[in-house]
Amino acid sequence: MSEYAVRVNDVSKAFLIGLKETRKETLGAELISWFRSPRKNYNTLKRLNTFDHIEESEDLFWALRNISFDLKQGETLGIIGDNGAGKSTILKIISRITNPTIGYAEVYGRSASLLEVGTGFNSELTGRENVYLNGTILGMTKKEIDSKFDTIVDFSGVEKFIDTQVKKYSSGMRIRLAFAVAANIETEVMIIDEVLSIGDADFRKKSLEKMIEISRGGTAILLATHNFLPIQAMCKNTIHLDHGRIVNYGNTNDVVSKYLGDMSKDMTRQSWSIDDAPSSDSIKITKAEVVPVTNLPVIRAGDPFEFRFEFYNMLNTDYDINIMFHLIDDYDNLIFIGSTVLTNLKFRATKGYIQTSCRIPENLLNHGKFTISKLYVLQGFEKVLYEHTNLLVFEITGDVEYEKGKSGKIDGIMKPKLSWEVNSKKEI
Repeated sequence: MSEYAVRVNDVSKAFLIGLKETRKETLGAELISWFRSPRKNYNTLKRLNTFDHIEESEDLFWALRNISFDLKQGETLGIIGDNGAGKSTILKIISRITNPTIGYAEVYGRSASLLEVGTGFNSELTGRENVYLNGTILGMTKKEIDSKFDTIVDFSGVEKFIDTQVKKYSSGMRIRLAFAVAANIETEVMIIDEVLSIGDADFRKKSLEKMIEISRGGTAILLATHNFLPIQAMCKNTIHLDHGRIVNYGNTNDVVSKYLGDMSKDMTRQSWSIDDAPSSDSIKITKAEVVPVTNLPVIRAGDPFEFRFEFYNMLNTDYDINIMFHLIDDYDNLIFIGSTVLTNLKFRATKGYIQTSCRIPENLLNHGKFTISKLYVLQGFEKVLYEHTNLLVFEITGDVEYEKGKSGKIDGIMKPKLSWEVNSKKEI
């Protein structure tokens, strides 16, 4: 057996931007076009592999450029990067869903891909029928599915609904069942794209534990995600992709730290459209930002500022909702936990947008770099409806004025303005 599970050599991928069409003047011309177009389009796409003047074409978008790496048997490799960096494209090439324009990718042994959880599910079939359908698509035999069926259903938590049509499932139920099928394949190589970031917090924790178990069993895993928790928990090494190129490759903690450092200037505000927003079964987050409340564009040591969040509640709820966040410093020390629970502010959210803000008072935080490492939306006080990791990164700058006309830096994380009382006693 080869010592390698995956080998990627100088892979580049180009996509043709559109196929130009002209409107036909007659019905006959339109009919002729229907017969000609498939061949014409095929020939156009085929030219991508001949490389005749390919570099000069203005109709090409290069999603990947000169990607090379190896994954050895039993190892786990992470891939991080912004949206559009090429993470999904390289995984699709390795999974043989699409071909590279240049270079090659080889997989040694049986492989399974978890790229789009739920692909292959038929809404008209029951959960039971979809377990067999999805398992077959992922390469399992009926005998294998039979032997693992109870384990799959138990892991998914949908046993009460296993003989119900999937179209009646919630999105979370579909996700749990599909992941349970894919996670129970016996394979040498597993290729995962973002599926450890879906579902509710409890299921994500359960899924991560399952992936760690699979990795320890000797399966090589290639994992692409925006969530650094599974990357840091599972991967010794990580690749950082940016605009289709490898910009960093090495120890996971080093790569993630460098990536977060590069991102910090752009992470004081994040926003998503309602369709692209990160979500759980019931909650989407559409906006998060750190906002100075002074007239200055920066936050100085001791200045007040606000965290502002916008969520979309997909359900009409009949329970109280609370918001909670963890604030850490640049050394991963927990500074404090902010929560509506601590202020006895709770609200019953109906379907629609939820906007909330939290003011950080003046004379609280000193200079330094800070991160909202965890953001939670809670049902009541305990059940997690939504969880987001490493949501915002921001910096507090500037010296502290300790006397009129004099300033300097004061050590420490906090900058409290304390109330002092001094009494002097005259010695007799």
